Amino acid sequence: MSGIDGIGGGAMSVDRVLALRAQILERNAALAKANETPAGAVTGASGSKSATFAASMEDAFKQVNQAQSQAGALSEAYERGETVDIAKVMLARQQASVGFEATLQVRNKLLSAYKDIMSMPV
Repeated sequence: MSGIDGIGGGAMSVDRVLALRAQILERNAALAKANETPAGAVTGASGSKSATFAASMEDAFKQVNQAQSQAGALSEAYERGETVDIAKVMLARQQASVGFEATLQVRNKLLSAYKDIMSMPV
């Protein structure tokens, strides 16, 4: 709220929007890459597609964890009085928050789909 109303708040919000846009484009590229079936991916009954899905989910969780760790480290450095730009700290915390919220929404959708499948009559 104060970032939009304050002097220079427009530049900070533009940077935040650009950073979020870059993060979304990066994740879209990762999802597009995960959706491509590599040569020999479906080789047997083990279901390599689900292994690819599991690997992409694991990568997404690792990225969210890394973003949260980075945000925590930047916050701690700022609190210790080190020369860390407050805008950088807030941007890292916002990115970590957006990543966590996205992960939470994916989890909720997966649980909902699982419940729907389990309630289907055989």
